[in-house]
Amino acid sequence: MNKDIEIVKQYYDEFAEKEWLRLSGVSFEFEITLRMMKRYIKPGDSVLDLGGGPGRYSIALAQMGCDVTLVDLSDGNIEVARREAKNAGVKIHSMTGNVLELETLPLTEYDHVLLMGPLYHLLEEEDRIQAVHASLHYLKPKGFLFVSFIQLFAGLIYYMQYAPDALLQEPDLQEYLEDLYQDKPYTGNAFTKACFLPQKKIVPFMSQFGLQQVTLFGQESILAPQKPAMMKMSEEAISLWLDVAERLCEREEFLSYAEHAIFIGRK
Repeated sequence: MNKDIEIVKQYYDEFAEKEWLRLSGVSFEFEITLRMMKRYIKPGDSVLDLGGGPGRYSIALAQMGCDVTLVDLSDGNIEVARREAKNAGVKIHSMTGNVLELETLPLTEYDHVLLMGPLYHLLEEEDRIQAVHASLHYLKPKGFLFVSFIQLFAGLIYYMQYAPDALLQEPDLQEYLEDLYQDKPYTGNAFTKACFLPQKKIVPFMSQFGLQQVTLFGQESILAPQKPAMMKMSEEAISLWLDVAERLCEREEFLSYAEHAIFIGRK
């Protein structure tokens, strides 16, 4: 395991509970993504969730009646996933593993593969390419692959929301800003070692794998920039905004409003 991957593993081992809570309650990212998943994933389907963290999506899909296998780099994430699956009264298969070393695991073929996390943290493009190829190896013909990216603009959305003084206080932020200005991927220090990809580079990156593009959507749709304010609204208002966001999440001109984006391709 290289040094950067070890840093990522240590981060999630330490903050597994935080990662579980990040998508708890009303999470625009989770709610919109699950709605989009349900367009393609049906009860009884088999799902391989690679890098699925503490299992938010794995458990939700198991509750739908799917046969789910979760693989994650972090022992802490897997421990939380097993606990929360038990609390939810569902069964998931779960194991620790590196997406770059899947051949060591007892995996078969699946109707759907989720690669929603690993590409956030693989800093070298050849590793990101290897991760997608590995995912496709376990995907059945005609199956759907869900690949998630942190968008380049996500860092700026975060700083504008939670740390607007960072431009004055964090000299390391300049490296990210220079990549943002030049519209090129940022790879390096963030919440841990991370890769932020420009939105317009997602489809070209995915085009090399011979997939039929089904869609590209923003996981928070239009809601990410106003998340702190919108979370104070009533449940009824939030539900209505989620309906609006779902209708707009695939619109190319709105993709940069989201911090995360998912490419869905069919094998």
